[in-house]
Amino acid sequence: MQTTNPRAWLSLSWIVSLFLVVPIIALLLQSFGSDTDLFVHLWNTVLTDYVINTVQLVFLVLLFSTIFALPSAWLIAMCDFKWRQQFQWLLMLPLAMPAYVIAYIYTDLLDFSGPVQRSLRSVFQANTAMGEYWFFEIRNVYGAALMLALVLYPYLYLIARTSFLEQGASLFQVSRTLGLSPWQSFKKVSLPLCRPAIVVGLIFIGAEALGDFATVHYFAVNTLTTAVYDSWLGHGSLSAAAKISMFMLLSVVGLLAIERWQRGRQRFYQKSTAKMTKFKLNKRQSLAAVAWCLMLIMAGFIVPVMILVDYAINYFAVGWQDVLWQVLLQSVWLALVAAVITTIIAVLFVYTTRLSARPSAHVPLKISMMSYIIPSTVLAIGVLISMTLFETSVNEWLVSLGYQPPGLFLSGTIFALIFAFVVRFQAVANGVIESSFLNISPSLDMASKTLGKSNVQTLFSIHMPLMKKGLFTAVLLVFIECMKELPAALLLRPFNFDTLATYVYQFVSDEHLEHAAVAAILIVLAGLIPVIRLTQTGKSPQ
Repeated sequence: MQTTNPRAWLSLSWIVSLFLVVPIIALLLQSFGSDTDLFVHLWNTVLTDYVINTVQLVFLVLLFSTIFALPSAWLIAMCDFKWRQQFQWLLMLPLAMPAYVIAYIYTDLLDFSGPVQRSLRSVFQANTAMGEYWFFEIRNVYGAALMLALVLYPYLYLIARTSFLEQGASLFQVSRTLGLSPWQSFKKVSLPLCRPAIVVGLIFIGAEALGDFATVHYFAVNTLTTAVYDSWLGHGSLSAAAKISMFMLLSVVGLLAIERWQRGRQRFYQKSTAKMTKFKLNKRQSLAAVAWCLMLIMAGFIVPVMILVDYAINYFAVGWQDVLWQVLLQSVWLALVAAVITTIIAVLFVYTTRLSARPSAHVPLKISMMSYIIPSTVLAIGVLISMTLFETSVNEWLVSLGYQPPGLFLSGTIFALIFAFVVRFQAVANGVIESSFLNISPSLDMASKTLGKSNVQTLFSIHMPLMKKGLFTAVLLVFIECMKELPAALLLRPFNFDTLATYVYQFVSDEHLEHAAVAAILIVLAGLIPVIRLTQTGKSPQ
């Protein structure tokens, strides 16, 4: 196979992309397995309640995220008020906060024994909440949805803000000359044009909410994700876990299909080079806008961080131990290996599309991009099934030859975890590398060919030096995503092996977050890096 031949690159891209979709294929095959006893039992008893809880949770997360994100995005993109430039990146900060961490923090604050209700009882001279004073219950599906929305809304905010900024200024100005108020212009012009972007953001948020385990488990809300964990970890039934996971995956695909069908042949052309004249808010409106943005930042980031810092200071002797240092090193090298592999694969996919004009050259890239909307729990079960099937086949083959079978040599190992991370976050690296390649003129490729350079030589001598910043960014973003990943790590990690995310979650589930506050702060600091990167690449025009 000659590396100068574009067909060789195309073949290699297809082989790698097929490996990346093996977990989904294995999940589909396993979901038709004959071992249905546990699934039938769940179906006849609690599965209907789990489905209802899941639908309710996802709907509430989408509703809260929309309420948080769209007004904020429109205010930042279309209005002029004090501290707008600062708020446009501060509103991204909650993205760095794990949902299960703020779930514990707000439960500790707002529960019956928390400082808020203790203060209320002191003010009202009450002994119990029932009958003497009213206070909402946070440990339910509404509280879980609110916690998830507080950390997920920045995805929709960033997408919607960009879409608002790219809308045709002339259309909006015409609506104003026709006598529409700012609110009417937003409702009748801006919002319809922003619909495709809003749907993309909501589908991604919905997939994240669908795959969440830690928050719903802590709040005792039984969803399909908890059913997957219980089926595998509690009952040892991979078949039941596969069936439930496939149902979750089909739900996400179904939402995408329904949106495409409902949109029909509509097209949205909105990009404009005309300068948008921002609404100048009066004093009262400006105060309301500042209060709204500040409330989101306080609730989603500042208050949780202040409490974590307080925990870390007061419990530092307990929190900083040798085991934490070991967990940190394990997390770093695991995430780094996955990030490097993911970036190398991204270079392969994108460079193949550059070398070949065939439509089939783009298919591996598109296949791998779909992984980011697959819930982590679903993907982890798919990885587990595919590796178990492969190990079983190898063991049976070796036994038929008279050799001693090695047993389970892939599942429950570091390899399984790295493979899951690569599949899960391949889309992140692809996006960064594709953007970097677009900045390199094709004339450089042609000049390299005239000098007799092969495709490999062109890649390493011309493209790689020009893409150093993009390569570093891709490695960095995937590295941070791997550091924060929890559902896949919980299902696939080897025995006695922890990442920072699983380490913190164990203390959260035992209601001792203060003992893991230092580790939680490390996760938040790591999460701030891609947030800063997003604010740099997504700056709005002034």
